[in-house]
Amino acid sequence: MNKTRFRLLVFFMSLSLVGIILVQLYWVNSSLQNNEKQFTSNVQNILGKISGRLEEKEEDALIKIIENFSDSTGRLPYRSDLLPYYRSLQKDEEGNSPVPDDKDEFIENDGYGMPGRQMAGNDSVHKSGNMIFDSAERQVRYYLQDFRKYVPLEEWTSTEEVRYLLSRELEQYNIHLPFEFWITKNGMATNIKSGNFSNVSSFYHDPIFENTKGTDYRLLITFPQKRDYLFKSIIGITSLSLVFTLIIIIAYLSAINQLVKQKQISEIKTDFINNMTHEFKTPIATINLALDAIRNPRIFSDTEKVQRYLQMIRDENKRMHAQVENVLQISKLDKKELDITKDQADIHEVLENAIEHVHLIIEARHGSLTRHFDATRTTALLNDVHFTNVLVNILDNAIKYSPDEPVIDIYTENVKDFILIKVKDQGLGMSKVTQKRIFEKFYREHTGDIHNVKGHGLGLAYVKRIIDDHNCHIYVESEKGKGSTFIIKMPLIN
Repeated sequence: MNKTRFRLLVFFMSLSLVGIILVQLYWVNSSLQNNEKQFTSNVQNILGKISGRLEEKEEDALIKIIENFSDSTGRLPYRSDLLPYYRSLQKDEEGNSPVPDDKDEFIENDGYGMPGRQMAGNDSVHKSGNMIFDSAERQVRYYLQDFRKYVPLEEWTSTEEVRYLLSRELEQYNIHLPFEFWITKNGMATNIKSGNFSNVSSFYHDPIFENTKGTDYRLLITFPQKRDYLFKSIIGITSLSLVFTLIIIIAYLSAINQLVKQKQISEIKTDFINNMTHEFKTPIATINLALDAIRNPRIFSDTEKVQRYLQMIRDENKRMHAQVENVLQISKLDKKELDITKDQADIHEVLENAIEHVHLIIEARHGSLTRHFDATRTTALLNDVHFTNVLVNILDNAIKYSPDEPVIDIYTENVKDFILIKVKDQGLGMSKVTQKRIFEKFYREHTGDIHNVKGHGLGLAYVKRIIDDHNCHIYVESEKGKGSTFIIKMPLIN
């Protein structure tokens, strides 16, 4: 996959993910708004019902007054007959009644097209059920103007009664929320109110006692926990949506990560093939030249030269075999088919054996290797062959990545029940990114098609697998241009 196609793929996948998230947010917001509209509609219906209940209760209170008067006098009262009762209910701070003393002023035309006294002239007066007269139900409305104007709400209802009515209606609509309420008259508070309604900025209201001259009654209600209630109503489906969105995000990030890794692996494998091809070309060419030389009659008769060329063929063949064997060992480790038996061994002796393998190479490059064997306890359980290969691989890296004469120091020391083996060089060093991935199979610091340092990215992967199999730990400390130190921490046998 080329870079342009890869970038386009990432772009469209990212765009799709952002689109999904925005759609989810829009859906949640729409659901919240729809729930709020439904909640508002339900509350307004409840307030309308309560307003109706209060108007019915007001009429019942007025009818009771009229019934009492009728029972005692045998006739319907004039509006002026109710004046003493209203005056007894409402006194100002100085003891004066706001109800007018002038009887004529009180009984002026009531605005319904019928003077007050005309009601008394109705000859069809008789009791029927809860109503005093057949015509009284209609006539009672003429008295409501005065009743609402002069009789306080507290005289015929109470805060607890209004609270009960509201609670019962809210229960029927499945609204289980704490609430506060207030009844106002001409914008001023009445005593019918709950205790915590002050400083409320958001509330619902509905008019009561409509078509009343000079007075404006309103029932107000607020729900302090409304926002939480509305959110809880969609929390289930919202949580499910968030979970699925999170799964999509994780899957997306995983897919992008896998794509990047596959791209990197592809580059690493390409580099590995290039390096392997380069490393095999040289020994193959050397072997072909040696064979051509041996076939030459003049060389064939020279036993010393024939032996030298044969030795070259053996060395190059051994070199290719070692590379192939390294690949096979890694493959067996991946399949867990490599049989690694362990015995007691002396770490210093294994180190000396590994040093012997690379001693001639160091001498050929005019380098040096210094031992700092400070460990006093050195017996461990290991596989001599594989652990020697581990040390040889590390020493070989120290030599290969030293551009000048290799300078190598080997340290051993005891830390509690462990032995630390440190192999330090003064070579090229490596970046922080390389240090994190140095033990990955096929990984080499990417150098394009430059093969100034031979290798195929399997040596340290093999090292890591063998180290893990021995229950050891391996670390690397390095700085670009200042060399590297490989540290092996290995448990001892007491």
